[in-house]
Amino acid sequence: MTNATSRRTRTALILGASRGIGLETVKQYRADGWRVIATVRTQEAAQALQALGAETHVLDLTDANAVAGLAWKLDGEALDVAIYVAGIYGPRTQGATPVSQADFDAVMHTNVWAPMGVLPAVLPMVEAGHHGAGGAEAGGVLAVISSRMGSIGDMTGNGGWLYRASKAAVNAVLRGVSIDAKNATCLTFHPGWVQTDMGGAGAAISPQESVAGIRRVIAGATRADNGGFRNYDGSVIEW
Repeated sequence: MTNATSRRTRTALILGASRGIGLETVKQYRADGWRVIATVRTQEAAQALQALGAETHVLDLTDANAVAGLAWKLDGEALDVAIYVAGIYGPRTQGATPVSQADFDAVMHTNVWAPMGVLPAVLPMVEAGHHGAGGAEAGGVLAVISSRMGSIGDMTGNGGWLYRASKAAVNAVLRGVSIDAKNATCLTFHPGWVQTDMGGAGAAISPQESVAGIRRVIAGATRADNGGFRNYDGSVIEW
């Protein structure tokens, strides 16, 4: 590792940073001196992130043309970390209850189809990044914020049936991307039960705790972890 490498400003891309875990991720990486690029859906959210020093792009991640435009704008970037955060819950069903086509399309487009479009576009930029202590290892870390609810092996309830199916699917998406990765380390995360709009005020942990844990796992990841499913505290979750 050269002195130039150790002094290089680290770069993180946060996909879906308007609120909750995404917003907190931007805050923490910026506080540590990282350059942060973030996507949001509104100009208002972009202005809030710009006030934190982040570079912003306003787009809908379910818009294939917008994602292609983002990939063009970011062409040539070396990303040390890229995290796909965007997601919606959908109907809060209890039991194996049929869902409407509209709900299915909305949840699957955001939680599955969008990552299938953007992650392959971002992967080459993450391949060009670095991770490990001081950026010693070639290849950055590409992560998806998923959920333990997407674990089939660990499934003991079926509330939020559609959300569970979407998170199982995005886990498969991330695992597929990990097979293409030559240098990057690809991980899918359960962020914990977090006090966000989705998790509710009565959730177990704060966004600050969740993001700090995820960042620790990312910082310590090696290529041996590629394709893994992790809790925010680093423990392995069953597929």
